[in-house]
Amino acid sequence: MNLEQYLPVLLFVLVGIAVGVLPQVFGYILGPNRPDPAKNSPYECGFEAFEDARMKFDVRYYLVAILFILFDLEITFLVPWVVAFTDIGSYGFWVGVVFLVDLIVGFVYAWKVGALDWE
Repeated sequence: MNLEQYLPVLLFVLVGIAVGVLPQVFGYILGPNRPDPAKNSPYECGFEAFEDARMKFDVRYYLVAILFILFDLEITFLVPWVVAFTDIGSYGFWVGVVFLVDLIVGFVYAWKVGALDWE
């Protein structure tokens, strides 16, 4: 087995770990550490905590979050389509148009049934 083939992978992993760990280590070593009671107190969006941390959230919060993730991920599928637009030909163009129409129909449906309303 030739281990020279794995050297780029090993370097990639080591550089990835270094990029993730070294800034945190430098921040911990070089950053100021002056705790006081105000910094160590619990807060909620700038206010004092007024309920238990295990309080229930409204279902609409999760629904909006899931819809955002869903539509955000679907939009990212458009990037490869646009990059390869000249190479995919007419069939690829129409497949992309069908995907966009499906995305728009789903968005309009979510809007019409009130899934995006917060009230």
